[in-house]
Amino acid sequence: MKQKEIFHPFKEIAGNMQAGLALICDHASSDLPVEYGSLGLDPAEFKRHIAYDIGAQLLTEELAKRLEAPAVISHFSRLLIDPNRGEHDPTLIMQLSDGSVIPHNYPLGEAERKRRIDNYYTPYDKAIGRLIANVGEASGNSPFVVSVHSFTPVWRGKARPWHIGLLWDSDRRVFDPLFEGLNKIGHIKVGDNEPYDGALKGDTMYRHCTKKGIAHILIEVRQDLIADEEGVREWANYLEPLFRKINEMREIHMKQLHPSRADN
Repeated sequence: MKQKEIFHPFKEIAGNMQAGLALICDHASSDLPVEYGSLGLDPAEFKRHIAYDIGAQLLTEELAKRLEAPAVISHFSRLLIDPNRGEHDPTLIMQLSDGSVIPHNYPLGEAERKRRIDNYYTPYDKAIGRLIANVGEASGNSPFVVSVHSFTPVWRGKARPWHIGLLWDSDRRVFDPLFEGLNKIGHIKVGDNEPYDGALKGDTMYRHCTKKGIAHILIEVRQDLIADEEGVREWANYLEPLFRKINEMREIHMKQLHPSRADN
């Protein structure tokens, strides 16, 4: 777990805005501002999936480099505050995660909750909004947004069979060609809204894409497959050509409103 005196809540990667593709990574980092210490946890906990999405930042950076795509990457642990939740979601600031109690998150006063929203959640959220708006303006079209996450190979003692999960809500424009392309590779088991459902009211994709008719996908790659540079390169090899092909599709760059399943 890294600690820095000057703490920035997000990292930006420059790219070709005119290409119409934007990358984001909500759970990239296990870092905390120095004043939070380790939230009362054993520092070893910040090497676990409860603190960040293992491998997601490396994959996002590799894809950004290959695709020359701009990106926004979070720079704070999800244990401080989860940027992939709505402000009123009860899991916005976790008190218990996969068996670990987070001592400094319980009890949590309203003033501290607001401080974390104002200092970390909101700046990161605004950075995503700026990125999407800037890509749209530069390209002259609605952008294509990819959110990169990772998931644990085992959950509550049960092995997860998927190599990658594609999470979507009600807009299938990216899901359909990506699901088809990945399945053609042959040895990859692809999850359709597995191991999680993509319809989560208030999450990043809901706020920035679903409610605005912007084509998008959230990918979840299994953590053991991208835990090192070799694995990251392998998955970038799979994903890069598919994202390029999808980004060339005309309908991807047209706003289309699809009522969210999360609203039902």
